[in-house]
Amino acid sequence: MVGIRQFDEERLLQRAEGLFRAKGFDATSMTDLAAASGVQRGSLYNAFGDKEELFLRSFARYEARFLAAAQEALAIEDPRAALTAFLDTAIDNMTAAPTGRGCLTTRMAMEARHASARIQDGLRHLLSQLEATLHAALCRPAAAGRLAVSPEQAARLLVVFTRGLAVLERLDTAPDILRADARAVVDLIAPARAGEVDLRAI
Repeated sequence: MVGIRQFDEERLLQRAEGLFRAKGFDATSMTDLAAASGVQRGSLYNAFGDKEELFLRSFARYEARFLAAAQEALAIEDPRAALTAFLDTAIDNMTAAPTGRGCLTTRMAMEARHASARIQDGLRHLLSQLEATLHAALCRPAAAGRLAVSPEQAARLLVVFTRGLAVLERLDTAPDILRADARAVVDLIAPARAGEVDLRAI
């Protein structure tokens, strides 16, 4: 029927995310997106207008999913366990995503110099939201006196560190090595107390 989309938008956005992860924005064409999704190129233009809008819709879906997973991990009361769970979540997002390897945000940041203002704003928004989520978790009473730096500094350092993890993952660094690096960073930001049981191992 005219005016009614004849495709599964959720499935389409999932396939689009996978292509953008794998190839980046510039190298992904509407023809590629049509082939991957099984949706006619004309239907994609009718539904989204252009490739940029399709990317932004798929990126919004990615952002919501990643931030929700980060918030769930950081809800753990013990700050060391929470930060470890958060970094494990970030690594899982890079290494076990069904739509393709790598971090979509970091992949797009590599092209940001050539990206539109809307795409750059989208990337900045996700990272600022992630930093705010980390900051809120590190300001909870359970984290008081546990951090080697301020909550603001810790949140910023963790965002920067996740970007570094994403680059290393793209270079085929094994997940076990990424996790070991993550635990070392947690030990630096929130050192264990003498005689404390490490809840991360439970």
